[in-house]
Amino acid sequence: MPAEQAVTVDLSALDFTRTIVAIAKIEAANPHRHEMKLLSGIAHIDTEARIIVGYVDTSTNDFWVRGHFPKYPVMPGVLMCEAAAQLANYYTAHVHPSTDRLIGLGGIEEARFREMIRPGERLILVGHGLRVGLKATKFAVRGHVHRDGQFVNVFEATIIGVSLGKWEDLLRA
Repeated sequence: MPAEQAVTVDLSALDFTRTIVAIAKIEAANPHRHEMKLLSGIAHIDTEARIIVGYVDTSTNDFWVRGHFPKYPVMPGVLMCEAAAQLANYYTAHVHPSTDRLIGLGGIEEARFREMIRPGERLILVGHGLRVGLKATKFAVRGHVHRDGQFVNVFEATIIGVSLGKWEDLLRA
């Protein structure tokens, strides 16, 4: 990820034992349900700096555990990127609350996977909105896990979102 896109957030200063956004509010902004609802909470939002920090709690019951990989489960990289896209979508809905548009995953650039995430670990996502619009978004996102007393960078990617249209039109189609 280019240096100008990287943001630094002191993750140790955040309280991950409480969320600042109720799960119902995340669900109101993000249509994902069942196995595809990845965000567990939002820990920090700074609209002035266009930064959002959220997280995904993984468990041994997640749908990917049985097959990716048998006897040594690791969170698929594509799900890390999907979680990053859901974080970006929530942020976009947060700063544009009157929108009735669905922002979908339009692209993934410069994705790098550095460490594995095992069931039971919390994936912490730090997103920086490079462009936050109703027709297109672009976020630099880094993923971390807390291991041995420190936050370890596990992946990074640039996530592009595009408008899929108005909800009412999509539901009629």
